[in-house]
Amino acid sequence: MNILVTGANGQLGNCLRNAVSNRVKQTTDNGQRLLDNYIFTDVAELDIDGTHISRLDITDADAVAKAVRDNAADVIINCAAYTNVDKAEDDAEFAELLNATAVRNLAEAARDNNATLIHISTDYVFGKEPYNVPCREDQEGTPTGVYGLTKLHGEQAIAESGCKALIFRTAWLYSEYGKNFVKTMLNLTSTKPELKVVFDQTGTPTYAQDLADALFHIIGNRKMDGNEGVYHYSNEGVCSWYDFTKMIAEYAGNTGCDILPCHSDEFPSKVKRPSYSVLDKTKFKQTFGLSVPYWTESLRKCIVNISSGE
Repeated sequence: MNILVTGANGQLGNCLRNAVSNRVKQTTDNGQRLLDNYIFTDVAELDIDGTHISRLDITDADAVAKAVRDNAADVIINCAAYTNVDKAEDDAEFAELLNATAVRNLAEAARDNNATLIHISTDYVFGKEPYNVPCREDQEGTPTGVYGLTKLHGEQAIAESGCKALIFRTAWLYSEYGKNFVKTMLNLTSTKPELKVVFDQTGTPTYAQDLADALFHIIGNRKMDGNEGVYHYSNEGVCSWYDFTKMIAEYAGNTGCDILPCHSDEFPSKVKRPSYSVLDKTKFKQTFGLSVPYWTESLRKCIVNISSGE
C-alpha cells in the first residue's frame, strides 16, 4: 500500500518516520521487505536522517488532489494541525484554514481516490461541560476555544465528505521533537528554584511514539477497513499538569526546583482549557487488540531518549 503522510516534520510525523525506519531495519536484518510505501510530506521540502520529505500545502485543494492521485495513495495520515491553543484565539482564520478547510481537502481527495483518511484530533473538542468521567467517542463536542472548535470542524468536514476515515483523538502530546510541555518543563525545572503549575486541569499525557507505533501497527495489519469511525488514544492513567511536571523533574533528576500546585486562574489565559479531558480508550483497545502503555512508563522512556540525545 501507498501511505501519504502530511505534517511529517511535526511531533507525530517524526515518530511515524521512526516507526517506519525501525521496521525497515528489522525487515532488512531478517531478509524481508517492508510491504508498505510511506510518502512523507510537509509544508517545506527537506531531507531528514536519510528520509526525503516532499512539499505539500494541504490548504491547496488542487495540490492535495494531485498528490493523492500521483502517489496512488491508499491511506492518508494527517499529522498536520494548528496547535497553538492561545495564539489560535487571535488567529482564528488561519486555525480554521489548517484544522478544518485543509482537512476537508484531504477528505475529499481520499473520497475521490477511494483512499482511507486517518486523521488526528484532540481532547480539546471537549471541555465546556464539567466532566468527571472519561470522555467517550460518541460524546457531544463542547469546545471552549478556537483551537478545539476548529478541530471539531475538521472532524465534521470528514463526516460530511463521505470518505472512509478513522479519527483518533489524542491529548497532551509530547515527544523528543519540537516544542512541547515535557521539553519546556525539563528546561524550567533545571533552571528555576521554584515553579508553579496548575493542578485543576486533569487529563492524560500521550507519548507521540506510542501513538505512531499504534497507527503503524493498524495500517501494517490492515485493520482499517470495516473499522472506520472515531477512536480515543492517550496513554493509560490520569494526572494533572502539576503531577506531570513532578514526574518530569523526578525522572530528569531535577531536584533543585520546588514545584508548587496552583489554580488555573493564577495564570490568566485567552482560552479556558478543559478542566477534565481524560479519554476513554475502551473502543480502541477492543477494536484493535492493542495494549496502551501507562503514562509514567512512556514519559521515562522519552526523557531517557532526550537525555541521551536520541
